[in-house]
Amino acid sequence: MFLTGRQAEIVDLAKVEGRVLVEDLAARFSVTPQTIRKDLNDLCDNKVLTRIHGGALFPSGNENVKYEARRSIAAPEKQAIGRAAAGMIPDNSSLFINIGTTTEAVGDALLEHKELMVITNNINVANRLRVYPSIEVVIAGGVVRGSDGGIVGEAAVDFIRQFKVDYAVIGVSAIDEDGALLDFDYREVKVAQAIIANARHVILVSDSTKFERTAPVRIGHLSQVHTFITDTCPFEGIRSICQEHDVRLVETAPQA
Repeated sequence: MFLTGRQAEIVDLAKVEGRVLVEDLAARFSVTPQTIRKDLNDLCDNKVLTRIHGGALFPSGNENVKYEARRSIAAPEKQAIGRAAAGMIPDNSSLFINIGTTTEAVGDALLEHKELMVITNNINVANRLRVYPSIEVVIAGGVVRGSDGGIVGEAAVDFIRQFKVDYAVIGVSAIDEDGALLDFDYREVKVAQAIIANARHVILVSDSTKFERTAPVRIGHLSQVHTFITDTCPFEGIRSICQEHDVRLVETAPQA
């Protein structure tokens, strides 16, 4: 595909930020939203970007976005989700926090808590929390994944199985319309499954872009969690699953 100068800049922005939005691009290039939509349609038709509501993602939805780019995707939404999850976790609790940029937002929101025991396979969470004397950090052993600092593998699974905690905060790479929770790395999935099995209350944290992605490895099902926190839930089928299985659905975005 031949890219115009503006389209090339759009692709470069998407590579850095992970996501681009029509309104932001229209303002940046001083063109109409319709012009940007045409650019995005051309890029998506040629598999350069993947269309989402209001914008586009890089790379395509069935590939894992690079870690630094994932941090910037829906960052305000992740922060709001993090605050909501932290608000459900009382002082003097034990909890798991697994790999993911949304779970890291939960970790950031826990810094004012007292007397927590946090068990994690996420080096970024451990490094952030370790300097707070009121939070005891226990980190799993295993293979450190260079791309995002996640600790995976059988050693991590065996480590997690030693504990039975009050809460688990888990993230996923994708959520299917049938409620399947999905990820890319089968080694990470095994750790996530052990976390779910060894917590009294499981909190799933995920921004709404995860409904627009796919991933090949099944972690479990939405019915296995107790609370699901997202910015907004676009599918009535997901709402029905939550209602049918007594999963508390929390949406952080203001409702119209």
